[in-house]
Amino acid sequence: MADVAIRDLRKSYGAVEVIHGIDLDIPDGEFVVLVGPSGCGKSTLLRMIAGLEGISSGTIRIGDRVVNNLPPSERDIAMVFQNYALYPHKTVAANMGFALKMRGMPRAEIEERVGRAADILGLRPYLDRYPRALSGGQRQRVAMGRAIVRDPKVFLFDEPLSNLDAKLRVQMRTEIRALHQRLRTTTVYVTHDQIEAMTMADRIVVLREGHIAQAGAPLDLYDRPANIFVAGFIGSPAMNLIEGIGQGGAVQAGGLRLPAPGAPEGRSVIFGIRPEHLEIGEGWFEATVRVVEPTGSETHLVADAGGQEIVVVSRDRLALRPGDRVPLRADPARAHLFDAATGQRLN
Repeated sequence: MADVAIRDLRKSYGAVEVIHGIDLDIPDGEFVVLVGPSGCGKSTLLRMIAGLEGISSGTIRIGDRVVNNLPPSERDIAMVFQNYALYPHKTVAANMGFALKMRGMPRAEIEERVGRAADILGLRPYLDRYPRALSGGQRQRVAMGRAIVRDPKVFLFDEPLSNLDAKLRVQMRTEIRALHQRLRTTTVYVTHDQIEAMTMADRIVVLREGHIAQAGAPLDLYDRPANIFVAGFIGSPAMNLIEGIGQGGAVQAGGLRLPAPGAPEGRSVIFGIRPEHLEIGEGWFEATVRVVEPTGSETHLVADAGGQEIVVVSRDRLALRPGDRVPLRADPARAHLFDAATGQRLN
């Protein structure tokens, strides 16, 4: 195992720079998840760590070695891709042991390592099967087993669950997290799914246009987003963000007066409140229900309040219809304030 240190890392395609001087330290044994919208640079960053993408400037260190100029095979990393990348003409055992065979490792040691990984992943009954005879989840486990047998210093995962159905994604993310807790190998995991990020990561790194928007523990990012980009990206449904003017300990937004202790007087701000922190009851304002979305465990409301679209998440099964008027309130301590000009957190 090893730590990973990235310093002033940049990547350009011709005159276009897509990674802009990233600095990131990943301690030994940490599970870091890179998230962000499409095109933010998360997969490019992962491929640069892997050696599959050249760097324009900066340094990448894995353990005690700067690996800028080392090919992937010499970086002591193992990568799991979203498309499994299995050899269809080889058995599960042969797929898992192929990299070790290429290294010239003795057959007995290959079999021992493959057997150990198969036991960890529940693949022992499938070692003689071919990939075509496996389900999507089993194929992904084989891809993970192929990484485990190499005993790398760092695991790299590039959206490994994106091709699986919803139920299987939940199962596999639990398995990957359990695997990490067992092996404690430094892991860098790329996903566009923030639920994966929140449930799996020791630390989340949110990327935006080749920059780090914020990095921290999942609940820290959720509870105290550093800017409106992270506030709007982390959380599903997203945080309600309403622009207004600070006035007398509140934010005045059209016809809405939103209690916000500490709101700077006369300054343009963005008021944020999580959908689950709004509740039905007299207090703040009335809204007109536009859409009711029952999910079983929750009810999601999309409502209009003075021309502002508001999303509410309730644990109750609400007997509401489009057009109904509902009063809404929240604890002012749950409010988030951001500067309208810079997008940075104020409170």
